[in-house]
Amino acid sequence: MIHVERKVEEEEEEYKFKMVSIKTEGNKSIVEFKSTHNTIVNAFRRVILDEVPTFAIEDVEIVKNGSALYDETFAHRLGLIPLTTDLSAYNMKSDCKCGSVGCALCEVKMSITQSESGYVYSGSIKSEDPAVKPAFDTIPVTKLLDGQEIEANCVAILGCGKTHAKWSPGHAYLQENGKVVDLVIESFGQLSGKDIFNTSVDVLIGKIEELENKL
Repeated sequence: MIHVERKVEEEEEEYKFKMVSIKTEGNKSIVEFKSTHNTIVNAFRRVILDEVPTFAIEDVEIVKNGSALYDETFAHRLGLIPLTTDLSAYNMKSDCKCGSVGCALCEVKMSITQSESGYVYSGSIKSEDPAVKPAFDTIPVTKLLDGQEIEANCVAILGCGKTHAKWSPGHAYLQENGKVVDLVIESFGQLSGKDIFNTSVDVLIGKIEELENKL
């Protein structure tokens, strides 16, 4: 019987963090990192996709639906409409003092009503808070024929992409160019690229602090 021992030497790698700038063009923001390990930049990317909260319609009460769409399909389309998000004024429902019952600090009520024939667009959605509304007014939801009408009451809440893609704030990916790593953020409209990145920093710091407290 031959016994073989292998000595594994682990190389310690220095992880540096140096953000150079944020450039924004339209819905795209580029965060430039210099002399930063790409695993650190990738941590921001994953947080952006999964844990930066945004508003989306979660509950829909269908009052009237004369369109060709099933109620479930119509509600699903409403849920996928990006909503502008004010993170400073609202709590995640699971963290709210109301105990997830639902209140003015974790929910925004909306409604949509149309009786005219033609396409029903996202701009028809009315919100009780002007800061939380459809990011784009021209997203088609359904179409009505003569004599058809639609009416629904909705509730929007904060959520994260890891729960459902409708809460994802945008697309994020890395571009490497020598010692420079770019984090490219393409916002879906709920938050600006700068706000998305700043929120991801706060979330990541919170996770690090939580880990430190548990060690």
